[in-house]
Amino acid sequence: MNGIRKTDKTRAFAMRCIAIALVLAFVASACVAKMAFVQLLGRSTAIAAEQERTSRITLNAKRGRILDTNGTVLAQSLERYNIVADPMLANEFEPVKCTKRTESYCHQINGKSLDVTGAAAVARLLASVLKGTNAMELGAKMSDSNRRYVVLAKDVTPEIKRKITALHLGGIVYGELTNERVYSDGTLLGPILGGIDDEGKGVAGLEASLDDTLNGTDGYQVYQRGNNVGEQIPGTLTESKEAVNGSDVTLTTDGDVDWYVKKALLDGIKKYNASWALGVVYDLKTGGILALEDTDEYEAGSDAAKLNSSRVVSSTFEPGSIGKVFSMAGELQEGLHKATDRFTVPDTITTSDGQTYKDAETHGAEQWTYAGILKNSSNVGMIMAATNYSDEKRHEYLKKFGVGTLSGLDLAGESAGMLGNWQDWDLRTRNTVLFGQGYTMNALQITRAIATIANGGVMPSLKLVQSVTDAQGHVTEAKTGASTRVVDEDVAKQVLNAMESVSDLYSNMVSVPGYRIAAKSGTAEVAGDDGTLSSIISDWSGIIPADNPRFVITVVMKDAKVGSFGGLTAGPVFADIGEFLMQKYNVPTSAKRTDAIPVEW
Repeated sequence: MNGIRKTDKTRAFAMRCIAIALVLAFVASACVAKMAFVQLLGRSTAIAAEQERTSRITLNAKRGRILDTNGTVLAQSLERYNIVADPMLANEFEPVKCTKRTESYCHQINGKSLDVTGAAAVARLLASVLKGTNAMELGAKMSDSNRRYVVLAKDVTPEIKRKITALHLGGIVYGELTNERVYSDGTLLGPILGGIDDEGKGVAGLEASLDDTLNGTDGYQVYQRGNNVGEQIPGTLTESKEAVNGSDVTLTTDGDVDWYVKKALLDGIKKYNASWALGVVYDLKTGGILALEDTDEYEAGSDAAKLNSSRVVSSTFEPGSIGKVFSMAGELQEGLHKATDRFTVPDTITTSDGQTYKDAETHGAEQWTYAGILKNSSNVGMIMAATNYSDEKRHEYLKKFGVGTLSGLDLAGESAGMLGNWQDWDLRTRNTVLFGQGYTMNALQITRAIATIANGGVMPSLKLVQSVTDAQGHVTEAKTGASTRVVDEDVAKQVLNAMESVSDLYSNMVSVPGYRIAAKSGTAEVAGDDGTLSSIISDWSGIIPADNPRFVITVVMKDAKVGSFGGLTAGPVFADIGEFLMQKYNVPTSAKRTDAIPVEW
């Protein structure tokens, strides 16, 4: 019996041990499971926290500058900041009252502690330095506590950003570096420079056509940011790429000349009561455009400058009698005439196809040379001289002088004008093209055509961009397009000589003391606001000095009420600009004229 009881006790003890072992095993398993869970959860939480702290910050590339030929900055991007808030942290914000211990990081406005907390308190602090905003608007932007990013203000200056930093809102409010495009000369070259959009992309003018050159490549940094200060935690930068700034572009324009041209044009429309005026100055020595202005007052970068092209490139019109230069040059080149050929010119002519043409002024039968026909701007004389000048040749030389062809400057909004196919000309148009009617041009095209005569018969390639300087300072001179010979040098000299006689005719109104001028004026009817031929274009394009050509200046006016002929309105403005150029560039005075081709016989 004793043995049985001992066996039962042993069995019972063993069962208790097994039970205890099972309990301990269960507890150990639970602990291991708990430990694994805690480790996994902790790792997941750590990863989540790290991801929460990790920021990818864009390093904005600065857009390149646009400068004039003197290095004067016309457009540049200045350091600015977008002020950003974390609404979740803003709603948890508790202002720190100012004491001796907390004075380096406390929060107050004008020496007074805040009586609110959360986003409202953050908004009040910001409104005290962000002028033009109010606390209610700022608070509303931060009201959604589930958001982590909201832009409160754009293009804030570094000075304001420093004031925001002094509010001790690190981690809640911070600044992201950006750039603001600013233009230094107001309405000068307004639509020519154009503007950029909110994303910093060029959308008009040179800002658009040169966008790839001016625009840089943004960089970035990936790092962890502390919640308390909002700054980078040292040693946490994991990835980065430097921003590459855009290239600077230097133009051929001279700010002083452009300013003076603008002033002369504005004075001109006031003096002659004109609707608008425009002007171009081309430097034969450098091949660059020195000025291209109109009387519109659109500030560069403004919506108006983005929506409107400069009249210099967008306005096309019949050049009027300036077109006689192209016809005369073509006929001389084809060997049909010389400038000394003699004509007896009445004031009216009826052609064999029954079309009648008149000169602008009544006169008797005048004995003029071809040079005299140009000097007196005779439509009748031009028709008489073109007897053997075929329609196909008339069209060919107009095309050679650039009619209907873009200037090559790649300016936004430029119109090529209109030149119809010679086979489509009607009986009247085939003759009106001889004196600048029946086709249209813009001021740049006229300037290039007259520069062809000044350049010995070779059409130059106009240039507006002088050079490009990349972010490393490497300078690349802009390539100059190919020049094209249009007429022989001797032909160009004869036409230039006749154009100087034109200027002599207007010497009482158009003169630059000490300098000879070769020019041609024009007047043409154009469509007015009512769609009928109720408006007048008055233009003048000239070369100065005539004996040693340096500059070509074109001035155009619309609806001048005080004198409508180009020589009476656009001409004097030309002279004003010419005199300024002679003084600024210290151009030697002209030799006395001794080789004038006779204009009468």
